[in-house]
Amino acid sequence: MVYHKGLTSEKWFSMNIFEQMANIGSEIGRALNWQEKGPQDSKLAFERGLELLDVTIADPKNKKRLKELLRLRETLADYFVFDNVYSSSKDNFNNYFYSFNYAARLGH
Repeated sequence: MVYHKGLTSEKWFSMNIFEQMANIGSEIGRALNWQEKGPQDSKLAFERGLELLDVTIADPKNKKRLKELLRLRETLADYFVFDNVYSSSKDNFNNYFYSFNYAARLGH
């Protein structure tokens, strides 16, 4: 399913990694915040985050970051869908994405 219908590879690829990750972090943040309030909304935000992450993984300029991006995808899926064998937490993800948000705001 496509959630970000207006998003093109060209538009997404024109963003730097900090902007891409900050956008992914926004969706994952929504998913985390809605976990207890609205499980269906949480699921949809998680899926939107994965969609953005998949486009980021496909971005040729992120080739050297592929290992980290794929590990992030794995830990997100483990946390939201499976048994959380990596013992991830809401705080772990918020802290991880915060640095990208900060860097994106600085214009890096």
